[in-house]
Amino acid sequence: MPLIQVKLIEEVFTPAQKKEIISKLTDAMVSIEGENMRPVTWVVIEEARSGEWGIGGQAMTTDAVRALAAGAK
Repeated sequence: MPLIQVKLIEEVFTPAQKKEIISKLTDAMVSIEGENMRPVTWVVIEEARSGEWGIGGQAMTTDAVRALAAGAK
């Protein structure tokens, strides 16, 4: 059984976007392993609190990720 773990910073993605992430990651795995694996493919989304995720020694916040997604530097 494939298990796909996704870690995100809280409140960056909407519930609809998380549903899409689950669906598309499942589709990607099934495209490799075959349709028979769909019922046993797990996707787990875990969220880290804003500021509790670091990249390059810098804490990332929800606002920082939103700004990055919007193209701000």
